[in-house]
Amino acid sequence: MTVISIQSQVAWGHVGNSAATFPIQLHGIDVVAVPTTLLSNRPGYPTIRGRVLDAQLVADLLRGIEERGAIESARMILSGYLGSADIAMDVADFVARAKAENPALLYCCDPVLGDRDRGMFVRADIPPLVRDQLCPLADIITPNHFEFEFLCGARVTTTDDVIAQARALMARGPATIVITSAELAGTPDGEIETLAIEHTGAWRVRTPRVPISPSGTGDLFAALFVAARVRGLATPGALSHAASGIHGVLVRTAERATEEMRIVESAELMLDPKPRFAAVAIPAS
Repeated sequence: MTVISIQSQVAWGHVGNSAATFPIQLHGIDVVAVPTTLLSNRPGYPTIRGRVLDAQLVADLLRGIEERGAIESARMILSGYLGSADIAMDVADFVARAKAENPALLYCCDPVLGDRDRGMFVRADIPPLVRDQLCPLADIITPNHFEFEFLCGARVTTTDDVIAQARALMARGPATIVITSAELAGTPDGEIETLAIEHTGAWRVRTPRVPISPSGTGDLFAALFVAARVRGLATPGALSHAASGIHGVLVRTAERATEEMRIVESAELMLDPKPRFAAVAIPAS
């Protein structure tokens, strides 16, 4: 079993492939990690070194893994932070080729665009390409609440809003939509919820809010969700596994009082989360 993961890479810390590769491997899945950036660390530190990679280099790497047979052996493609519009187009071309060559291959697009606190944090020409080129190719998308509203072009404040907008978005491609960090009218104080919507059902997981917000949590969630799906769990089980696993990592990180997530030392919490928070079916309204 193999996942092709196309994301940023940092030497220090845990975002992008530097947050996703180990958790996926932990589940017994090989990872073909293709970088879109090579940076010393994520933004937010006093200094940052490295750069977004040239699109031609990323395209060459993708062609190279294709030549080595990665598409035939892969079960899932996962994309995250892309860095430039040209890279986004190269990834779209690669995904289209890969799905034509291996019709059983699934594509999970984590549309890393922004969040409530910072707004959009990518170049202005990237979000439309993610919305109009990548998401229609995807089987699964994992936006946070802010990104979901951008993709839908509408504000969502209730569970019914989320389900209605998600099912409208499905008409443009994805069969499974997972919304992380959802803040809705019915969300209890002190909790955060993650919702998954498909044509046949909708589910939510509520976990206690941990009073930290390290970078890379969306990258880690997508990795855990993809790993669970590749291992054969249906969407409700994968949702429970990923939400529970990331909650465990955040609790461990809060205990250590570090800026970066304590991913490696939380291996057991990602593989067999305790406590495990159940995915609850949302009744049809």
